[in-house]
Amino acid sequence: MEFQDGTSFIQTRNLVKQYGKRRVVKGVNVELRAGEIVGFPTETVYGLGANALSDPAVRKIFAAKERPADNPLIVHIAALADMEPLCHINDMARRLAAAFWPGPLTMILPKKDIVPAVVTAGLDSVAIRMPSHPVARALIEACGLPIAAPSGNRSGRPSPTLAVHMLEDMDGRIPLILDGGACDVGVESTVVALTGDIATVLRPGGITPDMLAGVLGQVQVADSVMRPLREGEAAPSPGMKHKHYAPRARMTLYEGAAEAVAARIRSEYDALPETERALILAASEHLPLYGNRRTADLGPDEASAAHRVFALLRQAGDDQITRVFSETYPESGVGLAVMNRMARAAGFDIVQA
Repeated sequence: MEFQDGTSFIQTRNLVKQYGKRRVVKGVNVELRAGEIVGFPTETVYGLGANALSDPAVRKIFAAKERPADNPLIVHIAALADMEPLCHINDMARRLAAAFWPGPLTMILPKKDIVPAVVTAGLDSVAIRMPSHPVARALIEACGLPIAAPSGNRSGRPSPTLAVHMLEDMDGRIPLILDGGACDVGVESTVVALTGDIATVLRPGGITPDMLAGVLGQVQVADSVMRPLREGEAAPSPGMKHKHYAPRARMTLYEGAAEAVAARIRSEYDALPETERALILAASEHLPLYGNRRTADLGPDEASAAHRVFALLRQAGDDQITRVFSETYPESGVGLAVMNRMARAAGFDIVQA
């Protein structure tokens, strides 16, 4: 099986075997079946994958990411038939799969015993997704294994939307990374729990609550989407930790009318001591409001912001930015996904302008 033109192969420092480009699938298959972990692209972000049925292999993911053991993983599959051994499937799952798979939607369902507890953080449910990226699908099909994979960043850091981003965090920690180019969506998949009578969105993404409701009729959004987890509260979905997706700099979000937000950000930017290096994240149409201050363009709309935000937060680190000021978006549609990621990146430091 061959990948589309442009797919390449990044070898990290501790790679012990050399594979040519035409043997990428075979090479990665060997690594995964040997219990190794590898980086690979999906349509959302880059993932760090291991054989989902191997407890020792999955534990390598947690070690490489420095990820807390109470943070569950998503199991990636290539076909609907792959679900049956892993979980108990209900009518809601079948309807959503028909509408949105392959694609950026993760479903949480009651798990079967074959799924190791380390994958689910000890929960009795498992998160399952069928990615649409051709490289991810080719990899899963070639391996013949379900692949457990969180985002391919060090825990707490912004998710990687380019292979080079993953290399920054994982070089020397994993054998190899497949480079499939830039991720299309830019934020992780929507996660919806189907373990109750009503579908519940636990993590927003490119598949919005309205899109889900168009299929199921009734969908609710968990209140934890836009708040930090309470002390002792378990994370039923990946990406729900208080400080997540974070840049190296301190980040604050500002809500309100564009002119009021810009005035507040300009004032705080200008008041910083010379030792601070600041960056303003703003929508394309608002950039003129900030004059010659250092800015980064989130794009013309929420979908553009979703595609760009993680890369911009990583670039801020590369540019030695110490302070990030950001505009916000309405908490609806894809804007809810953007705000969920930005709020957690900022540790819920949100100011009303």
